[in-house]
Amino acid sequence: MKNIIFMQDIDVKRKKVDFTTVDDKDGVGAHQDTYNKLGDSAVPNPQIHGRRWPGGISPYKYSIESWKRWAEKNNADVIVMEDLLCPTTDMGIAWQRHYAIDMLENDGIEYDQILTVDSDTIIHPDTPNFFEMTGHKYAGVHQEGSMDWCGRSIEHFSRFVFDGYKIPYENYINSGFQIFNKKHKKFQKEFLDFHNEKKEMINWVQEKFGVGSEQTPINLFLSLKKVDFEMLPYEFNMTALSQKEILDEELTFTKLGWIYQYSQIPDNWDNKKTLYWMKKTYEHFYGELVD
Repeated sequence: MKNIIFMQDIDVKRKKVDFTTVDDKDGVGAHQDTYNKLGDSAVPNPQIHGRRWPGGISPYKYSIESWKRWAEKNNADVIVMEDLLCPTTDMGIAWQRHYAIDMLENDGIEYDQILTVDSDTIIHPDTPNFFEMTGHKYAGVHQEGSMDWCGRSIEHFSRFVFDGYKIPYENYINSGFQIFNKKHKKFQKEFLDFHNEKKEMINWVQEKFGVGSEQTPINLFLSLKKVDFEMLPYEFNMTALSQKEILDEELTFTKLGWIYQYSQIPDNWDNKKTLYWMKKTYEHFYGELVD
């Protein structure tokens, strides 16, 4: 049975479809009326989560294609979520990927394990099969970068959303790389139910303190529910490349690990550097991408 690599490349201009018929572009979902009324405001930050990139070119295509190349050699399939399940005013895009199990099962797709991975990543073609390293536990990679940001995020979500419950920084993962399987279906449902119950406060914390949306809640919820967890090495989700001084023209980072996430790049408000580095890395490994 194959593993699934689940990615998001949301087109904020296209109508949302019901998650039971993700490939049916004429489908109508439960939140369609709300989505139609909101229009572009359904996605408050489309330049990050949509396809509004420099010159109209999305770097996500390089990410998705690199994962497809790896999947062909490692008994996996890539599935890309291209439509919102509901406006992001109802649920942020990162939260919506936690419907992955429901989406796959409602479409009759068989799977062993699922990796949800951010689409600002490039995978090395020789990456070892990390699905074989999980022990069928929930798995992820430690978050690298600003400890101050992580600490403040844990503090504020703990205080206002989790009734004071906290976790140590060494247990904190980057939510852009999560592996789970069928036995985590109940956990995912509970996490989404928790969001719906606490949505207003979650959004308030995000807007008031600028400490993210889904990443810290999934960390706290995993710990709170005592989910058996496998922490994979940094090489399988290399964040903070610039801060570690390995994001350079020699592509030093490609010699030090397997999966590269192009986040936390300084002076990158227009995302041009994201496009530059993803394109450069993809072509280093795979050659020119022909559409």
